Amino acid sequence: MAALSLVEGFAMTTHVAVRPGFADLIDLWAPVRQIGTGFQFTEGPVWHPREGFLLFSDMPGDVRRRHDSSGIREVMKPANKCNGMTYDAELNLIVCEHATSTLVRERPDGRREVLASHFEGMELNSPNDVCVKSDGSIYFSDPWYGRMPVYGVERPRQLGFQGVYRLPPGGGKPQLMVDRYLFEQPNGLCFSPDEKLLYINDTVQQLIRVFEVQSDGTLARGRVFASGIYSPSEPGVPDGMKCDAQGNVWVCGPGGVWVYAPDGALIGKLRVPELVGNLTWGGPDFRTLFLTATHSVYAVETKVGPRVEPYMQMRQAAERSDSKPQAGASVARNGALKAAPGYTLDPARCALIIQDMQNDVVMEGGAFAASGSPIHCREQNAIANAARLAAAARARGIPVIHVWFVVEAGAPGVTMNAPLFESLADAKAMVRGSWGAAPVPGLEAQSGDHIVEKQRMSAWEGTRLETVLRALRRDIVIVTGAWTNMSIEHTSRTGADKGYYVVVPEDCCSTMNAEWHTASVNYALQNVAVVTDTDVLIGSWS
Repeated sequence: MAALSLVEGFAMTTHVAVRPGFADLIDLWAPVRQIGTGFQFTEGPVWHPREGFLLFSDMPGDVRRRHDSSGIREVMKPANKCNGMTYDAELNLIVCEHATSTLVRERPDGRREVLASHFEGMELNSPNDVCVKSDGSIYFSDPWYGRMPVYGVERPRQLGFQGVYRLPPGGGKPQLMVDRYLFEQPNGLCFSPDEKLLYINDTVQQLIRVFEVQSDGTLARGRVFASGIYSPSEPGVPDGMKCDAQGNVWVCGPGGVWVYAPDGALIGKLRVPELVGNLTWGGPDFRTLFLTATHSVYAVETKVGPRVEPYMQMRQAAERSDSKPQAGASVARNGALKAAPGYTLDPARCALIIQDMQNDVVMEGGAFAASGSPIHCREQNAIANAARLAAAARARGIPVIHVWFVVEAGAPGVTMNAPLFESLADAKAMVRGSWGAAPVPGLEAQSGDHIVEKQRMSAWEGTRLETVLRALRRDIVIVTGAWTNMSIEHTSRTGADKGYYVVVPEDCCSTMNAEWHTASVNYALQNVAVVTDTDVLIGSWS
């Protein structure tokens, strides 16, 4: 058994690596910080992505609390013995209420809307945990814990089973998603990063089931994903559950949190001093794992973040599904939507990537000058902005990584499978040693910078980029440079898939024209990165 002790608010522990890959997700000596204690039974943690606070409930105390930089305070009492909470894409709070057996939506202006209360004319048992899919549909579990004393209000059950339900986008009656007698006490549930799978655990059966999510939102081909989540010597049962960006499943279990790989293999255990009921990622970079554990709330830093849920985009979604600016966000002169300022980034975790800022790409006389790229680069002031950002990064000890597209004369090894690569070969562009392949004036590599060469749009494909980042222990990547709709977009998407937290200062990026740039920023990058600008980003390091 791993060593475990609590010293001055920190749990000093060795987390348990069942497989070597667990150490890539969390430092095995990462301290578990106690950020609050003295509660009766904590539950339902959720992080507000714009205002930077943690909400959690204390069910027996019938109170909801908020933790932020000023400490912990009550924000609602009575709170209908609320349990699981999350946000939808508009940052409305979705709450499972044990005392009322309802799922409700609380809007920022205080309005309360009942989303689900009955099924087939009978009261739900007690909605317990909830997650929101990117299409706006809501899935929730319905055990009967809320009809027990202490954790709810003792009263008879009307339904003769414990189900899992879906609310369609735009609302409607709850749809039963599983066989009504499959689960004894369905509890935590979460989507895989691509939302093709839904994981649901059962506290009594001590297992996790996984289902394929169909195009219409229904579930199919369910199977046992992991079983035997039990220990005769340690307290803890399957309860709250989340999926990380790499597809690993983190579930409350005996001794803390058990972590399963996408293939269902147990890879490690996070050790926590108290029985853990639920968990969520938060913090400015979504790398802090918050744990509600019996009488306390804990926090521990991880190397991986969560699967990106709709509410984690750091901006309020529009009231209508169009391209108008988001509430609380800002809009650049070129129409690019940017996250609301106010977040902070740890310089010790950041790395700056400057990509494809080479003469052939963005300078007059370059091989691709006819595309309009030099004009748009000037309109964006991208070279000067990137140079200013690089200087600020170096001053704060943030590594600068130059990614250059370089080919040999005659383009050997460059496949002709796409028009982009064909045009590169035809134009004899980016040839090693040529003026065209050289970095633009003002963005040359400085002493201590790193250089990565590539022959694809993405900076990750076939390069040593990730090796450099891992060696530097950096998990926040700032992506700048040319071809917003190609290199920047591809690099950002892959970075997010790999579990990195991606930031794109859009005024450090350019492509052929403003229309293509803005379309990429507003419709692609919003889902995989925080879009910002140079000044706000530099300010986030303060």
